[in-house]
Amino acid sequence: MWAALRFRLLPAIKLYLLGFKVLLNQLLNKPLKLPVMPRQDGKVAIVTGGGRGIGYEVVQNLARLGAHVIIGGRDEQRGLAAIKRICEEDKEARAGVMLVPESRTEDGFEQHFGVNYLGHFLLTWLLLDALKDSGKPGHVSCVVNVSSSAHSIGEIKLNDLNSCQHYSPHAAYCGSKLAQVLFSSHLHQKMQREGFPVVSCAVDPGMVDTALYRHLCTPLHLARSLIARILFRTPAEGAATVLSATLSPALDEASGGGYWANGRREMTTPPIFDLQLPLSLWEISLQLLGLQ
Repeated sequence: MWAALRFRLLPAIKLYLLGFKVLLNQLLNKPLKLPVMPRQDGKVAIVTGGGRGIGYEVVQNLARLGAHVIIGGRDEQRGLAAIKRICEEDKEARAGVMLVPESRTEDGFEQHFGVNYLGHFLLTWLLLDALKDSGKPGHVSCVVNVSSSAHSIGEIKLNDLNSCQHYSPHAAYCGSKLAQVLFSSHLHQKMQREGFPVVSCAVDPGMVDTALYRHLCTPLHLARSLIARILFRTPAEGAATVLSATLSPALDEASGGGYWANGRREMTTPPIFDLQLPLSLWEISLQLLGLQ
């Protein structure tokens, strides 16, 4: 019992302490103001979760800049077939989940791992040939994963990616965000080694007032409602960091990629520099999805 309590309690404490630190930082620092961005005429953007929150703001900005935007919706319980259809019909994809009770997608994957990470991995994989073909020197294709500072306290257990041994929604969420960052970093390095004009980066939009927090316990949900207008970023402010990373002139073959927060690249968690972990996660992901 004590072991189970430790596996559930410690990740929660670590995540909420991190959240307090992020909120304090947001209180002391002004949100990023999006600069004038170049026109995106003739470009195609696929935005998962584009119907609400940060995704909606990203869609609005890209459309105003002239991009052809394909909007992906949210359907947490659906399987990976929805991801495959976006490549075939340009209709549906997923956004993200946080602190959901223990459950599985219809494919059998733990919700955080399946929705936050594996679905985006599959979507990127299915579009990779198109990304390679459409990119060119000076006008690279770009893959942007919306991650979180929670990745810095996440753990990847390659022998228990579905959290079957001990389940903690807090640990599962943080682990899925770390998986996103590892995937993003590995993809970028892989594309550069192979000489393709594709860059990949992970972006932390900060703590943003969206529906992502709806699974908080009642006391914390009430507290969030009280402080959100003061300390949380608005969806438009969160989208500014995503758009800055997506459309920045600095995103080229030589200097693109990395982990972005507050409109600039930042150093991130040590596991990123473990070359074996991202490679192992990549290979296992291919196996789980039947792509290898």
